[in-house]
Amino acid sequence: MPSSPAVEVAGLVMRYGDKVAVDALDLTVERNTITAVLGPNGAGKTTTLETCEGYRRPHAGSVRVLGMDPIRQRSALIPRIGVMLQGQGAWSGARALEMLTHIAKLHANPLDVDMLADRIGLHDCGRTPYRRLSGGQQQRLGLAMAVVGRPEVVFVDEPTAGMDPLARRSTWELLGELRDDGVTVVLTTHYMDEAERLADRIHIIDQGRMIASGTPLELTRGGTATIRLVVTKPFPEGAPENLQRALGDQVEVRPISEISLLITGPADHTTLATVAAWCETQGVLPESLNLGQRNLEDVFLEITGRELES
Repeated sequence: MPSSPAVEVAGLVMRYGDKVAVDALDLTVERNTITAVLGPNGAGKTTTLETCEGYRRPHAGSVRVLGMDPIRQRSALIPRIGVMLQGQGAWSGARALEMLTHIAKLHANPLDVDMLADRIGLHDCGRTPYRRLSGGQQQRLGLAMAVVGRPEVVFVDEPTAGMDPLARRSTWELLGELRDDGVTVVLTTHYMDEAERLADRIHIIDQGRMIASGTPLELTRGGTATIRLVVTKPFPEGAPENLQRALGDQVEVRPISEISLLITGPADHTTLATVAAWCETQGVLPESLNLGQRNLEDVFLEITGRELES
């Protein structure tokens, strides 16, 4: 089995006129993983993936997919990758199943079309022309077209945009099954919960540069957390200030009510132990003590200063 990464991007530079869209970017995608590439609008993620797919030629740096140059070795690479485009690439007048069947016939060893259509929920709209499909149905067809050829690497752009919750969950399951079958999945998404649930590794890009990379756990571990303390009777006078001193300046203790405090800042087992010990010295009984770790959306906002807009 090849030991080289599925995708290797080294020092990639891409420009649109005077604007630098991708700025000396390094990015690696290991084989048999689901990797999410996230970033605010205009961050350079779509340009990066289009370069990996062979649609754009690098202005500087190098790109390798399955060890091949997507431009110079395009004819050898194309049969081995699948691409789900933003515009889907389907003819407007073609019926959904007709389009999927046509794409399947272009491959040497395609998946069974009926099985895939059933798995991804296309049979209910199989005879509908593409232009009349809903946004979610177009997404389902686009994903099916990307994977029907049994690719080794599949690039999927916003795979569940416009889908209802049931179709979205089914798509998550399909992407997980592809990974389990040895396919490398590279995806972009504006849904933080989707990236956090699916991805083995996440790369966050902003202004064409890599600003964070790691597993979902690595990215969300530590940092800011919140502890909400609710007690059975009002706090003694000066109690919040005493707790603030016990915890130190790295955290903020804020009274919510006479029986509730919100503690914000770095949190680990020692923080919880300090709060519990403080309750004992103050003679108050906790009714609830809830720790809420930051999620991927919190991390994204923290390091980019912007929301991930769709």
